[in-house]
Amino acid sequence: MYYDLITEVIGLIKIYEQESGPQEQDPYLFGQWLTEYYQKTGHVSVPEPEWDGKVNGRSADSVINTSLVHLYKYARLHAKAAIVDTAFSTPDEFIYLISLISFGSMTKTALIRLNIHEKSAGMQIVNRLISNGLVEQAALDSDKRNRMIHITPKGTQLLNESMQKIRIASMKVTEPLSHQEKMELIRLLTKLENFHEEKTKGQL
Repeated sequence: MYYDLITEVIGLIKIYEQESGPQEQDPYLFGQWLTEYYQKTGHVSVPEPEWDGKVNGRSADSVINTSLVHLYKYARLHAKAAIVDTAFSTPDEFIYLISLISFGSMTKTALIRLNIHEKSAGMQIVNRLISNGLVEQAALDSDKRNRMIHITPKGTQLLNESMQKIRIASMKVTEPLSHQEKMELIRLLTKLENFHEEKTKGQL
């Protein structure tokens, strides 16, 4: 019988219970915590991957940064292919419309900040959308200098007509990953994004 193993697992569950909330009673969450716990305590549960330049001192940070930049470029290529023969001139335009559909109308400043653009670049995107009749703006009663941006029926229709191609483009970027790998990647990317969002507040 695996008495020693059972005893060790019970001990780990007690530690997990102390470090997590009552809402986290989920085997998958426990598995994630266990991996992190073993990494913190020096137990290597997953073999460290190899990468180009590792033997010459290239760091994991360098590899991650390069991969993120490359993946962004691949995603842009797929997105550009998805908007051929549509009224969209750049992928950013449909991303702005998706933001308005997902989160509702918002100020011009909030929309630009949500999509991590500098003000000048974001204003160009919003102005193109306005010129094409895909969004409209209205002054705020409390602040005439800022404008609320609303998606128009024309914008909604164009987005709906393009969504199938956009979904296929998104799937191509993550194509080789299993569902479980996608969930783990979402967790890690969200952790990174939340950290940088908090760190750069007020800078964009």
